[in-house]
Amino acid sequence: MITLNKVLVATDFSEPSDVALTYGRALASQFGAMLHVLHVTQDVYLTTLGAETFTTVAPDLQQQIEEDARQHLHQLAIDSDRSGPPTVTAVLTANSPAPAIIEYAKDHNIDVIVMGTHGRGAVAHLVMGSVAERVVRSAPCPVLTVRCREHEFVQPDALAAVTSERQANGRT
Repeated sequence: MITLNKVLVATDFSEPSDVALTYGRALASQFGAMLHVLHVTQDVYLTTLGAETFTTVAPDLQQQIEEDARQHLHQLAIDSDRSGPPTVTAVLTANSPAPAIIEYAKDHNIDVIVMGTHGRGAVAHLVMGSVAERVVRSAPCPVLTVRCREHEFVQPDALAAVTSERQANGRT
């Protein structure tokens, strides 16, 4: 029997991440699990302050980026009818998101990670790499990757009821 107590959705606020959140929320609800929603921000000081690219960065820029991410996560986590799972949001700052996601999963004993993937082609993947792929390789738990506009098995309850009724009556 599969038991899930903690589901982690890692988001970069993209459309595939929004789809992953739908899956993560459904899994957490189905299993009565706690939903963790995580966003990893880039450390702007390490990204922009190199010997050849030295720039003056506003001292509170990193704090503003993190605060904006927290507000965005809060909006994503709002459950207007309170029917969803209990939710925890977190913002981390790191040079690379994959190790931060993996470390969060280890530290919080996450049972499954749900992530969106952009489904880039081979050349783009070779050049840019894939956060999802790096997480899959090193995660301490199973990882569900979700592509946008693929086969959807998460349906609103009303749609699921109509679909079940049609299937039971032999109509599809």
